[in-house]
Amino acid sequence: MKIKDKVALITGAASGIGQAVARDLAKREVGKIIMIDRRDHVFEVADAINKAQGEDVAVAKVGDTTNDTFRTQVYDEVSAEHGIVSICVPAAGITRDALAVSIDKKTGTAEHYSISPFREVTEVNLIAPIYWAIEMVVRIAQDRYKKGLKRWEPHEQVQGTVVFLGSVSSQGNKGQISYAVSKAGLEGAAATLSKEAIYYGVRCAIIHPGFTDTPMVRALGDDFVEKYVLPYTQLRRLIRPEEIADAICFLISNSAVSGELWADAGWHAPA
Repeated sequence: MKIKDKVALITGAASGIGQAVARDLAKREVGKIIMIDRRDHVFEVADAINKAQGEDVAVAKVGDTTNDTFRTQVYDEVSAEHGIVSICVPAAGITRDALAVSIDKKTGTAEHYSISPFREVTEVNLIAPIYWAIEMVVRIAQDRYKKGLKRWEPHEQVQGTVVFLGSVSSQGNKGQISYAVSKAGLEGAAATLSKEAIYYGVRCAIIHPGFTDTPMVRALGDDFVEKYVLPYTQLRRLIRPEEIADAICFLISNSAVSGELWADAGWHAPA
């Protein structure tokens, strides 16, 4: 699939991998990048990208990615102003790490991981990305129907690509019961949507990054990274966001590549 002149949409675009993907797509001459984030900082990032490119390629929008009304409104506005979105990278994500079961040392009672943060993480990391992706497929399907097109045929250009952000934690990681579940769930979503959305010419894939130098990972603290991350990483360093962005653009542009891509820098969870 060609990236040049396409309309791309990225959630979690103000920082980390989302921001890196936006910058990379701009360098590859994408037509428009719709940058979604809950923080106003996304406007500064979009302005910086536009200045670097010398044109208004990035469009920032602030809102809650779990809000159905906001999602629909964004797609309506983008379709009216820039055309059909054909690249979707729903990268917004959060962590609420804690052991599934822990002992209160004061009372001696066993406590379980609260269901409230579990639901929050799955809403942001699992449900929201799936529906941002499905919404793109809906718009492409409707556009094809209006043109009298039915099942996509190989002689047509690929109509769209979704790349979900999984994680090495999808294999299981101590203290990340909600995060691991949300990322593992995206594997099933990608596999299922791949089989369904190709009817409309839309590909779907998932990338599993290892520990990447993002605000989310840095929030774990330098001591944690030094003790629990780097010793179990073959490269003995954090992955750069730009490296993950490059891999995502590879998934977008190479239509022969499907399924899952592991970009983990050789990291393996300690027992």
